[in-house]
Amino acid sequence: MAKFRVRVSTGEACGAGTWDKVSVSIVGTQGESPLVPLDRLGKEFTAGAEEDFEVTLPQEVGAVLMLRVHKAPPKLPLRLGSLQPDAWFCRWFQLEWLPGAALRFPCYQWLEGEGDLVLREGAAKVCQEDHHPALQHQRQEELKARKEMYSWKTYADGWPRCLDHATVKDLDLNIKYSAVKNAKFYFKVHSAFTELKIKGFLDRTGLWRSLREMRRMFNFHKTPAAEYVFAHWQEDAFFASQFLNGLNPVLIRRCHSLPKNFPVTDEMVAPVLGPGTSLQAELEKGSLFLVDHGILSGVQTNVINGKPQFSAAPMTLLYQCSGSGPLLPLAIQLKQTPGPDNPIFLPSDDKWDWLLAKTWVRNAEFSVHEALTHLLHAHLLPEVFALATLRQLPHCHPLFKLLIPHIQYTLHINTLARKLLIAPGQVVDRSTGLGIGGFSELIKRNMEQLNYSVLCFPEDIRAREVEDIPGYYYRDDGMQIWGAIKSFVSEIVSIYYPSDVSVREDQELQAWVREIFSEGFLSRESSGMPSLLDTQEALVQYVTMVIFTCSAKHTAVSAGQFDSCVWMPNLPPTMQLPPPTSKGQARPESFIATLPPVNATCDVIIALWMLSKEPGDRRPLGHYPDEHFTEDAPRRSMAAFQRQLIQISKGIAERNRGLALPYTYLDPPLIENSVSI
Repeated sequence: MAKFRVRVSTGEACGAGTWDKVSVSIVGTQGESPLVPLDRLGKEFTAGAEEDFEVTLPQEVGAVLMLRVHKAPPKLPLRLGSLQPDAWFCRWFQLEWLPGAALRFPCYQWLEGEGDLVLREGAAKVCQEDHHPALQHQRQEELKARKEMYSWKTYADGWPRCLDHATVKDLDLNIKYSAVKNAKFYFKVHSAFTELKIKGFLDRTGLWRSLREMRRMFNFHKTPAAEYVFAHWQEDAFFASQFLNGLNPVLIRRCHSLPKNFPVTDEMVAPVLGPGTSLQAELEKGSLFLVDHGILSGVQTNVINGKPQFSAAPMTLLYQCSGSGPLLPLAIQLKQTPGPDNPIFLPSDDKWDWLLAKTWVRNAEFSVHEALTHLLHAHLLPEVFALATLRQLPHCHPLFKLLIPHIQYTLHINTLARKLLIAPGQVVDRSTGLGIGGFSELIKRNMEQLNYSVLCFPEDIRAREVEDIPGYYYRDDGMQIWGAIKSFVSEIVSIYYPSDVSVREDQELQAWVREIFSEGFLSRESSGMPSLLDTQEALVQYVTMVIFTCSAKHTAVSAGQFDSCVWMPNLPPTMQLPPPTSKGQARPESFIATLPPVNATCDVIIALWMLSKEPGDRRPLGHYPDEHFTEDAPRRSMAAFQRQLIQISKGIAERNRGLALPYTYLDPPLIENSVSI
């Protein structure tokens, strides 16, 4: 006879408890025990409970390997009025056979309806370290079941592949929003639509009457950053600063020679550069920068309210003033091919000509940001990482334990986006200048160019040669956070992979990397994306990239969307008149006529308001309430990571106290662990 005490912890979330009956069997080196019910007087497994049960086995099973959990409805109809399977969120089991001698079995999963779940003792193991056949078999069976549950599909040709589920109703509970998060999300959507419907904006298909009328929309939901945008949107210094710290801070690069199709002359830029210098001198000094939206050239455009929409593919030349002076725009060309019908706009031009040119650039920023920086890089790629993790890494794998907090809710929000944002008749289709066709075309173009180095933050900064441009807080904060994540990942990797050989021998790791390469990057060798990892250093870089992309990168390019767009002229989602072909034609009336119609403006602002803020149930970067790791070494590394993030946050707060517009999008407490909105 073998006696054990079994302690069970039920989650605290809404609906986490269950009326169902739970039994366990213990799998050991000498066999498996019969199922033993965990039962006592009263109700078991209520939300937030930790409960002890005394278990006696009829025979010894040897050294404990696994715990099999069986859940089934009670024989009596205790859940009257409910025909739905009863779900239970189990945090962990603990098996104790002597005082102080215990094994923890992490679970952190929903069990819905009747079924079995096999749990491993909490110590993380790579596959080559599992020597017992029963443990090897368990890994294989777990991954087989997951691959059946989570499969790939092609949503659009040329896009990264995605989860093969049509709606969030089809999703397994373990990848769905929590009940609280889901309720807050839909309440927020409903309240926003109701407010703008009552004001009469959502049904107006015509033009805004004036900039003054747009201010009524600006009152929808103000933030300090949005008020700053409203106050400064026409200023050249603020226009330029948004390439550094706005919602799309990833395009600006140092310019060493002017593109041949951007024929800017000394005479054009002399009023900004001042006497005693020239374009060539400033190019050699490294004080000129370029933002090129050439990927938009010839892209398909949309039809909104029965009217064709227009797009531009501008190039913007910027000048970093000497000393601590601001970054300023020098020249803007709205199309890629120079000519008499494609003038180069300058700060010295008429006020409305120059403002219209800058607004066309801001519209290009909207299109590139929403289709590529946000949708492709910060949603579709994280979905690839998430799905490959679920399909190729078992729960006991150290990389699964490390990555699971960084993929939480990603499959839910992306499935929702395919239904509510990028489907025919939805927001992108209804209210953006490119529509679904244009978005899809941009994604295909960018996928052909996308390189691994772009996803590795320090390499991207170096490639764009923006290491020393002042006031680039996205770079400064991003480098600190990348460093903190890399240090954390390096410690975890060193615990479980003592050598390069151990990296190469981990077949599950290699399958994970191969699947990301084939399903996410469509096996394109030119992407530079690894299809295998053969050193500790390569593994650390790769996992750092995954965590950074799913957390800091997503927050940096998502959290500021509403701040940037609620004053719509700063970030118009579409343009209703073609780009100007000459100077001297712009007027306040034509400026208004070029901007989006009222209903499209409101439609996009509601969507970006939703996508800018987490609807509850937040888990900031470095917070790991689910204790997947049970060993001391990785837990010490987590604590060190959290301390490092606290110090980074203190430094950011100190710097922001001296800024007219604080940069908060990469402040660690505001960064979400995963792509979840």
